[in-house]
Amino acid sequence: MKVAVLAETAPGETRVAAIPETVKKLSALGASVFVEEGAGRQAGISDQDFSSAGATVAPRAEVLDGAELVLSVSGPDADALGGVAPGAVLVGILDPFRRREAVSAYGSAGLEALAMEWMPRITRAQSMDVLSSQSNLAGYKAVIDAAAAYGRAFPMMMTAAGTVSPARAFIMGVGVAGLQAIATARRLGAQVSATDVRSATREQIQSLGAKPIFVEGVAGIEGEGQGGYAGETSEEYRKAQAELVSTHLAKQDIVITTALIPGKPAPRLISDAQVATMRPGSVIVDLAADAGGNVEGCVAGENVERHGVTIIGATNLARSLPADSSALYARNLFNFLSAFWDKEAGRPVFPDEDEIVKGVRLTKGGTVVSERFA
Repeated sequence: MKVAVLAETAPGETRVAAIPETVKKLSALGASVFVEEGAGRQAGISDQDFSSAGATVAPRAEVLDGAELVLSVSGPDADALGGVAPGAVLVGILDPFRRREAVSAYGSAGLEALAMEWMPRITRAQSMDVLSSQSNLAGYKAVIDAAAAYGRAFPMMMTAAGTVSPARAFIMGVGVAGLQAIATARRLGAQVSATDVRSATREQIQSLGAKPIFVEGVAGIEGEGQGGYAGETSEEYRKAQAELVSTHLAKQDIVITTALIPGKPAPRLISDAQVATMRPGSVIVDLAADAGGNVEGCVAGENVERHGVTIIGATNLARSLPADSSALYARNLFNFLSAFWDKEAGRPVFPDEDEIVKGVRLTKGGTVVSERFA
């Protein structure tokens, strides 16, 4: 089976869908791996590294010619995949909700498109979960970026000239990114607190040494953690949460917001009026900037200042750590492919009724088949 690994062309994309380690493993399964020239350059992987691992490094046209499996990070458009074998499988982060026309084009081109970000959050798929691996790095980098923009030290320092008070960091949304943000802020010496609409996260917050901030005695939380994600909340809950957050925000130096609802705009967690209550010099990092932002006034991809507070509109922070994010992503892909690899057929076989396959498959046989997408 010919496997094609493409150089990414999406603006700002620095990652690559394979590393020498996974090239060796795919080759061991019997695949012939072709890597586009320069595909790993921004991730610190040279063409020679790929060649030494057993891949054929070639121009894009040669890589795609007859390819039966195409590995990508940010999914290319169908018209950029000319030359692949009929019924070729495309695997990547395909952003289906925002790229509906592209998904339809995959179907029309006869491609079998598999969206890795729709991996079900079940036990046997944990090693394939690209959102978790990339969010983990994003949570770490959010705190590092906040520390770089913050004009004061994070830890308490006792010196002969006096004591430097520790920074107060507040994490809003305790998924994978939020938990890593808590851990990183704690390592840097901040006093950390965190909140989430899912009450089950209280113990996770406490286990990392942070203070949980929760609305108490209010019913009406909808969809608590379906599939591992937070759901929408009731009007009563949102009102109570806003009051609690307003009081707490005024005392914070660093805020990291991570709240996302798949397929919907990011929920608004912080208003402009709440930003105005924070101390000048404070920093907010909005990890939901691409989805409209959790913070009023956030601009995706930009740092803006409101009321003396810096709001960082973070966009895909995993890209800013391309070596590590590529390594984790490439392993996610290999774990996924190897789980369905049929040794006799010499290729992965994706059963229609498998829970993982049903979750990630967007198109097959010339049409869109995903119920979730429809």
